[in-house]
Amino acid sequence: MTPPVQSESLECRLRADDPVRLGVILLSTDMTFERDAARLIDPDQAALHSARIAFENPTTPDRLRAMTPDLARTASLLVPGVKLSAVAFCCTSASVAIGNPAVREAVGEGLPGVPVITPASAAIAGFAALGVKRVAMLTPYLPDTAAPLAAYFEEQGLKVMRNGAFGLEDDRDMARIDDDSIISAAAALDGPEVEAFFLSCTALRGVDVIDRIEAALGKPVVTSNQALCWALQRMGGLTGRPDGYGRLFDCDMPAAHAQGIIP
Repeated sequence: MTPPVQSESLECRLRADDPVRLGVILLSTDMTFERDAARLIDPDQAALHSARIAFENPTTPDRLRAMTPDLARTASLLVPGVKLSAVAFCCTSASVAIGNPAVREAVGEGLPGVPVITPASAAIAGFAALGVKRVAMLTPYLPDTAAPLAAYFEEQGLKVMRNGAFGLEDDRDMARIDDDSIISAAAALDGPEVEAFFLSCTALRGVDVIDRIEAALGKPVVTSNQALCWALQRMGGLTGRPDGYGRLFDCDMPAAHAQGIIP
């Protein structure tokens, strides 16, 4: 038998670490956020790291809250020992069902000292940056899942003028809603009382249609994934703007929101 080739000792140098690293906690069923983030966050400016938390459909408030006990453990899996500039919990309806303060506390157990953002709080920051108060909300959810989000917006000082829902219970189906359905639904919710639109759900492929809705209706559009990526950029101190994808990327993040989620 031929003896194995012996290993040779070689020298290497370690490159300086990337200046900005961002973390995201995705649902195990998420099929959309990574694709959106690849277009919205410049990989030359930041490294994006993800961990997935177990989730079982249907997307009801009770099922969403069931993720709470596993948030800290999942957060701790995000490149242990490496500094993150910010971390996002990527579920709009869950951040409301669980509560942003509870999300911040749980993620903080796994990642102490890292600013936390959720889609719901990122949307609030986005509308503040855009200077709008009266919004139409479009969700793919069941009515019982959509209602708490509308209530949260109202608590944060927004006026939900219209609240439309596609009535789906499985977030894998939500990821398959086609562009024309989203565009038509936004147009159906428009009116003189509406200043801007919120396309809710990180599963929804709302990023694909932002510019078309803004061009057709002349009003800003905020989506869950767009708002999250915008907030992560700003919290990480990144510069530049992705081509297209809405007026939000022309805005700075309000100082009150820049260090982590609001109530």
